[in-house]
Amino acid sequence: MINVTAGAQEHFIKILANKKPGTQIRVFVVDSGTVHAECAICFCSPEEFKSSDIIIEFEFFSIRVDRSHISFLKDARIDIIVDELGHQLTIKAPNVTKKYNNIEESINSDDSLEDKVRHVLQFRINPQLEMHGGSVSLVHITKDLLAVIKFYGGCNGCAMASYTIKEGIETTLKNLFPELKGVLDITQHQHDIHSYY
Repeated sequence: MINVTAGAQEHFIKILANKKPGTQIRVFVVDSGTVHAECAICFCSPEEFKSSDIIIEFEFFSIRVDRSHISFLKDARIDIIVDELGHQLTIKAPNVTKKYNNIEESINSDDSLEDKVRHVLQFRINPQLEMHGGSVSLVHITKDLLAVIKFYGGCNGCAMASYTIKEGIETTLKNLFPELKGVLDITQHQHDIHSYY
């Protein structure tokens, strides 16, 4: 999955020795699936761990990756370059800008229904909403299998929100996950200057 060279592993071990006990490495992607996509590394303390994280174990540390980023980090390589300026970590991830022609390709079949729905909202729905300055997130899925969502930014108070829900979000989610009964919007819509329409 992610290849970490021996030099980079040594570098991580030295840095982690001075961090809070239990701190690990997190690798993530910003703007995944776009030409602006970038990989990044940060330190992740135990209280920041997520139960849904993918954990890649090494001898003296682990790397944690959000499930929604894992497909973009396939075949990634972390290395360290040493020159007269010092040490520099590099990450090469050939799939970071990959756009999936079919969203099913990027969904992990072992994920929960909530994780799968979040993935679709993040990588199929939100890129379209961002063109209007908005976004949507999943709050939870009810026991009656309704996806409870909330809009932000330009989508809050937008006159087209109900159309977006029925014709865009609900149709997409029910096609991908037939077990879903529908979508419920809990946004307290307030039309203002931020609203797209």
